[in-house]
Amino acid sequence: MRLLIVNPNSTASMTRSIGAAARAVAGPGTEIAAVNPAGSPPAIQGAADGEAALPHLLALHAAETARLSPTAAIVACFDDTGVWELKASAPHPVIGIGEAGMMAAALRGRRFSVVTTLEVSVPVIAENAVRYGFGERCTKVRASGVPVLALEEDPEASARAVREEVLRAAAEDGIEAVVLGCAGMAHLADGMARDAGLPVIDGVAAAVRLAEALHGLPGMRAA
Repeated sequence: MRLLIVNPNSTASMTRSIGAAARAVAGPGTEIAAVNPAGSPPAIQGAADGEAALPHLLALHAAETARLSPTAAIVACFDDTGVWELKASAPHPVIGIGEAGMMAAALRGRRFSVVTTLEVSVPVIAENAVRYGFGERCTKVRASGVPVLALEEDPEASARAVREEVLRAAAEDGIEAVVLGCAGMAHLADGMARDAGLPVIDGVAAAVRLAEALHGLPGMRAA
């Protein structure tokens, strides 16, 4: 299958990291193209950045769909910027990494928490959890206080702050899983799961595996 991954922000280095994380979990028959628009904000932090990125995301998705004819597309922003608009118009399945991460967490246990970047993203993610039907199962959306771009600019300090919030969630929230609420956190999941003693889910990996599962599911491909 051919999988298009669109990072709605304009930071190309993050897009490369997202593409590498996706390829690390993809099956041997999956081709991955990871792209980002040039005109979007450098990071999607809250509703205003999502609104500013939306037209650039939609235009890039349309251009890459025409060029690649992908089997499915992933929006690699945990706010799931533009996911509902693309679901309504795309000729292929569209999966948000927030959607996929929450779905994986809900399948793994009864209740989960999300650890994201800044407080400004908390209302967007909490609203998405309700919209996806996970309102009662998403116990809490926690902000680590780490800006999106700091995950690349100061990776060690950022990882420590995210880890501390993951451990607080595991100790305080009465949950069975934690979802990492930013595509830039994809590389942190394994180590933090060992530290927290419960599953820590990366939305990029979850979205890739979900797209592959849908592709292989009998009856999913239209005639």
